[in-house]
Order: sequence, then structure tokens, then C-alpha cells
Amino acid sequence: MLSIQGVTYIHPNGDRLLSGLDFAISKFDKIALVGNNGVGKSTLLKLIAGHLVPSSGSVISGFRPYLVPQVTGQFKAMTLAQALGVDEKLNALKEVLQGIVSERNLEIVGADWTLEERCAEAFDSWKLPALDLSDSINELSGGEKTKVLLAGLIIHKPDLVLLDEPSNHLDSAGRKLLYEYVTSSRQSMVIVSHDRALLNLVSATYELSNKGIKAYGGNYDFYEAQKAIEKNAMTEEIRSQEKLLRKAKELARETVERKEKLDARGHRKQEKAGIATIMMNTLRNNAEKSSARLKGVHAEKIDEISRNLKSLRSEVVESDTMKLNLDESRLHHGKILVTAKDLNVSFDRGKLWNNDVSFEIRSGERVAIAGANGSGKTTLIRLLLGISAQSHGTIQRATCRSVYIDQNYALLDNALTVFEQAQLYNSDLLPEHEMKIRLNRFLFTKADWDKSVVLLSGGEKMRLLLCLLAIGTQAPDMIVLDEPTNNLDLANLEMLTRAISQYRGTLIVVSHDERFLDEVGIGRRLELHATR
Repeated sequence: MLSIQGVTYIHPNGDRLLSGLDFAISKFDKIALVGNNGVGKSTLLKLIAGHLVPSSGSVISGFRPYLVPQVTGQFKAMTLAQALGVDEKLNALKEVLQGIVSERNLEIVGADWTLEERCAEAFDSWKLPALDLSDSINELSGGEKTKVLLAGLIIHKPDLVLLDEPSNHLDSAGRKLLYEYVTSSRQSMVIVSHDRALLNLVSATYELSNKGIKAYGGNYDFYEAQKAIEKNAMTEEIRSQEKLLRKAKELARETVERKEKLDARGHRKQEKAGIATIMMNTLRNNAEKSSARLKGVHAEKIDEISRNLKSLRSEVVESDTMKLNLDESRLHHGKILVTAKDLNVSFDRGKLWNNDVSFEIRSGERVAIAGANGSGKTTLIRLLLGISAQSHGTIQRATCRSVYIDQNYALLDNALTVFEQAQLYNSDLLPEHEMKIRLNRFLFTKADWDKSVVLLSGGEKMRLLLCLLAIGTQAPDMIVLDEPTNNLDLANLEMLTRAISQYRGTLIVVSHDERFLDEVGIGRRLELHATR
């Protein structure tokens, strides 16, 4: 069992990330850990794995954990054996086989005389090519690096599996292997992912936020349904508080007006009665003090309701406000935008695709470019946009306005602030206040306007790109998205899906997220097969 008791984590720079977390994981539990980007999900996995030490509180574990991290840069200078943590045992094993039978070598090897064979079997299980454990991990593709680290699950046989965005760089075949592993494994698991198909394989969902951690007793679909119920209840509560605030303000105004009328009537009676001036002043002062106290009581009530309302509104992500509101493409539906015939690209080893590629793309279509990792999906995008040139065949492109959002968000200038970046796309010369309204609509508040683009998360960069599209009144004829969901948390993924679903031009997408492809209405696929 794993017990997290009062765990707080503070960054070395003093920023508090996690505060007073309490929860437990039992044997055989399979848990999804969800939450917005930057809330501390990866940090919490590292604390559970023992890679970080909490600033306060305790992590009490009877498990042997194994973490497959999202970021693999720390392994850049390592061999596969080092990245998998088997290098010392392999070296001792080789020395023993060479006749160097020292007590230390025997102690390191223990009873694990088949480690090399087990590593090879683990690589084969994840459909990796023949790899030497002395190879540099940095020479592998992103998907291969992930599979090597996933192979460590078979090699080390941990009690607790910690997966941080494991499907990010996996193609459809790799994701299928991952889903099969998660389904068949009897190990306890904590999975951080935005892959909703993966999150639906678990038995419970834990939501991490700046308020702490909250458990939901079901998979992601169950969690999503519960969140919808909570959001509806929150919306009703906001409406109720808004109504209460209006009534409180109206009551305050009516009460003050009634008091002032009564005071004025009493003042006139006192004048007719001939009350002395000094007494009149005393009575007037008392009336004014009474009115001030009355106003103060109502002001406190109004302020309390306003604070409650502000707090409620801050908990509701206004994803519904993030709309592209673009006109339809000016091109008539069905116009041929791209015609490719017998297309291919040559490299040192020969042609990229085992069959030359031929296709048409017409205005209004929604097309997915599919294929395994390394099949040349991004290469095809660059060809159809005219960024790169083919080695074989022909490609014809009609004049059209296209926007290409790649995996690195190259359309954004990291040297600019959020507001400066938005101004670059202000072709209609909208006034400053209108630009700020547009930014607010995409959840960039006053606190974000002067923030450098380079500091934005992947989800924030995607939102900013969508905002830039919304600033112009004329829709692009074609939007091309290359793995758009890889760096998004679930909230930003929902926003992207909503925004793209509203777009009425031509859409071309590279993605292994089948649910995303379904939700944005993909109607056709171009399947690529690389030469092996």
C-alpha cells in the first residue's frame, strides 16, 4: 500500500506547488491522475517514485515503484542500459562470464543470470527493433524512447507502475500495445495522460487541483459525467447568487430610500412643532448615523454575496466563451485544393513510401493523415503546403489561404509578449480594448498580456494560436494540425476540440488520438506506409 500524508512540495525558488495532499493507493488499484497543466501531476509522480523529497509530509510506500517519465532529456547522454537502470548488473554479469568472479560482482548479479535475455524479450514485447543495450538512447525516435522505458516494466516487474503521458509519442500500434498492457497487468498503477482511451481503462480517477486532490470512483467517462453534473450545479448556484445579489442591491436601495423619506417627513414635523435648532441638529445627526449604519449592514451583505459569486465564477472554466467565430472559407465546397500523383521522396536508403502516393483534397473536407511513427506524415504535410519538394511524381496546389500549426508552434514568436503576438495578427486594426476582449475570450487575462510567449505551456500556446485565428474576420481556407493534442491537458484539449469543430473550412490533421479525430468530424484518411 502507498500512503500520502500531508504532502507539500515547494520548488527551490520558493513557489508552492502541492499543499497538504492526503490519499492512498492499495494493491491492484489502477488510477488516472488528471488536472490542468502546471498543477503538479508530474511532480507528484516523482514524489511517489522517490525521485523527489516532499517539503513536508510523508510518502509511505510498501511498493517498488517504476516511473516512465514524460520528459526524456535526462537520458540524453545515456546508453539504453543506463536509462533502464541495468548497466551495473550487466557489467558485473559480463565480468563474471569473463572469469572475474569477485564477491562484489556476485552480489550485484544475485540470481539474475538471464538479464540480457529478459531485456531482449521485453524489447520484443513492445515491438522494438533489435537494439543493443550499449546503444545511445538519444539516437532513438520519441516513440522508441518511450517503448524502451515501457520495456523496463517487464524487466524490473515493479509493484507500482507510474506512467506520465506514456502515449504522447506512440503511434496507433504502440498505443494498442500500451492499452493491452494496462488492461492485462495486475500491478498497481497511477497514470497521467490526456489520452481518454487510456484513461477509460482505469477503475478510479483522481483530480489534482490547487485545492488538493479529489477521488472519483470510476474511469474517465464516469469522471467527465460527474464533472458535468458538478458544472451544471455550479452554474445554477452562480445564477442563484446573481439573483440574490440583484435582490440584495434592490432591497438596499429601497430601504435607504424609505428611511430617507421617513427622516424627511419627521424633519418637517419637527420644524412645524418649533423644536429648538440645537435639538434639530442632534436629531438630524442621529438620523444620518442611523442611515449610515443601515447602508453599512446592506453593504456588508452585498459584499459577502459578491465574494461568494466571484469565488464560484473562478471555479468554472469558461470554455464556452472560446469560439473562433470565423466566417466560412470563401472557396466553394468541393473545389480541388491539392492534387498529388505518384508522389514520393528519396533518401539515402531509397524511397520514403513503399507505394507512391496519389490523392486529391477538396475544399470543405476533413482529412486525417495516418500511419505508424516514421511513416512520413509531417513530410507529406510539408509537401502539400509547398514547404518541401518531392523527389518523384507531381503535386498541384490551388491558391488558398492556409494556416499550419505544427508540434512546436512555430507560428509564435517566443521573443514577444502575448499582447504583442496578438497585435501582429491585428490586420483589421481593432482598437486595444477590443484586442484585450478577444484575449480574455481565450482565457488570457490582464495578468497574461505582458507574459513572454516562451513561458507559455503547450496548452496556452495552442489557445493563443486559436485566438490569433479569431482576431481576423476572414477564415483561412485550410487549417493543418500536426499532432495538436500532444502537449495539451484535458481542459485545453476540450477547448481545442470545441474551437475546431466550429471551423467550416478544410481541415487536415495528423493525430493518433482517435476520439479527437471523431469529435472534429474527420471524414477521410490518407494512410501512409514507409519503406522498411
